[in-house]
Amino acid sequence: MSIQDRLSTCTICAERFAATATQHRPKPVVWFRAGARLLICSQAPGLRAHSSGLPFDDPSGDRLRAWLGLDRAAFYDQSRVAIVPMGFCFPGYDAAGSDLPPPAICRQTWHDAVLRHVGAVPLKLVIGGYAQKYHLGTTSGVTETVRRWRDHWPGVLPLPHPSWRNTGWLKKNPWFEAEVLSVLRARVKEVMA
Repeated sequence: MSIQDRLSTCTICAERFAATATQHRPKPVVWFRAGARLLICSQAPGLRAHSSGLPFDDPSGDRLRAWLGLDRAAFYDQSRVAIVPMGFCFPGYDAAGSDLPPPAICRQTWHDAVLRHVGAVPLKLVIGGYAQKYHLGTTSGVTETVRRWRDHWPGVLPLPHPSWRNTGWLKKNPWFEAEVLSVLRARVKEVMA
């Protein structure tokens, strides 16, 4: 059985998810193959991705695709794009309606094997604080990590989460769009060719 098949049937967090405000069942969103050109390391699928089975199938994905300069067809081409979140399932909401963090057990159980399966990639995007702490070992927060993007370039690029909740962050940090996005789009075009 392939790692994709094994992961797609994972229920390790069933009790954890049943205890959330959403009381949902595990439904891993599996989107990777060996040989990808672009690896997107993110946090966890949202509720829409949980429902559709497509990662970033929401306004966050629209913003991310715009940042990358990719249309939906190119973004969802598994032969070229792998998406490996810190948690493969939607982690749910708490009683106040806030996103819960990706469960560490998911990363501990699956992450290393999935990354070995995907293999080396020309460009790895590391999105959000959870992924940046794991992949880059950062402790300085998202703003400082993204501000120091050149420390990891050209093989790795830390990004803020493209969520609508980060619209304020984008307005407070205009250097991100001014300095990073054109360089990112050019590199994505190069590695996806």
